[in-house]
Amino acid sequence: MKPANGGGMKPDLSVSIAGIKLQNPVIAASGTFGYGEEYAPYIELKRLGGIVTKGISLLPRAGNPTPRSVETPAGMLNSIGLQNVGIKRFLTDKLPFLRELGVPIFVNILGDSCEDYTALAETLCQQGEGLSAIEVNISCPNVKEGGLAFGRNPQSAFEVISRIKKVSTLPVIPKLTPQVPDISLIARAVEDAGADAISLINTIPAMVVDVKRRRPVLATGIGGLSGPAIRPIAVRMVWETASTVKVPVIGIGGITSARDALEFIIAGAHAIQVGTANFVNPRITMEIIEGIEKFMGEQGLQDLSQIRGTLTM
Repeated sequence: MKPANGGGMKPDLSVSIAGIKLQNPVIAASGTFGYGEEYAPYIELKRLGGIVTKGISLLPRAGNPTPRSVETPAGMLNSIGLQNVGIKRFLTDKLPFLRELGVPIFVNILGDSCEDYTALAETLCQQGEGLSAIEVNISCPNVKEGGLAFGRNPQSAFEVISRIKKVSTLPVIPKLTPQVPDISLIARAVEDAGADAISLINTIPAMVVDVKRRRPVLATGIGGLSGPAIRPIAVRMVWETASTVKVPVIGIGGITSARDALEFIIAGAHAIQVGTANFVNPRITMEIIEGIEKFMGEQGLQDLSQIRGTLTM
């Protein structure tokens, strides 16, 4: 327990993932938090457990045509198309601000081939002073293997992570796709490849139709579903993964409150990432941190290890 103002004791929310100390388990997720600076007017960024950057590719990407996002009754669809500034501008224009925050920074990387991923990892390890880890988006299509996402096949997932591990001096955290019949097979494959931790889940392909035009609302037709609608799926997959692997697991998917975050932790997650909820309430990460602390105080809990992975069936 930590000393609190007024003489009481505050619960210890800190966690350790792949040797990285987080002051609390609440991490801003990739894609919905920009490069961190965008949320500086709304929250105290230094209070976060960590920040995952918007996905970075070797070259800048303009993304998909609009419309590329649409609300759903319990979430949203997006088809942004991995728009980003590219590795060069990230290092020169975005990383300096992030370095000054004093919280762990995870860089999400994406590519169309193993060579893309390894080149990004090498560059980040050589020039990305102040970074804590690399999160690997393996939901991207492997263009050399017919377009099937790296993360949908245990062999291709193993290959890309093992190749990144050979060149990376930073911890490597694969972000798993839910588009698989058995998530434990992919989780074991990336763990065998040397993954230092695993994050999941990514979005789920879905569609919204404009009934008057009889066409999809999104310009690309299909987008990724995120938000509360996918949370029960994510909790189940996090539980299956945490029950399968020994490395730490980071839970993602539809978290909008401290209660949601605690579901993932009880299911076995060491930490959680908040994504879509940032669009609805820019202060949601702060509220979740405060809510977890309040819950632990009310339950007389000293640290998160007392509830992590305590789900009984």
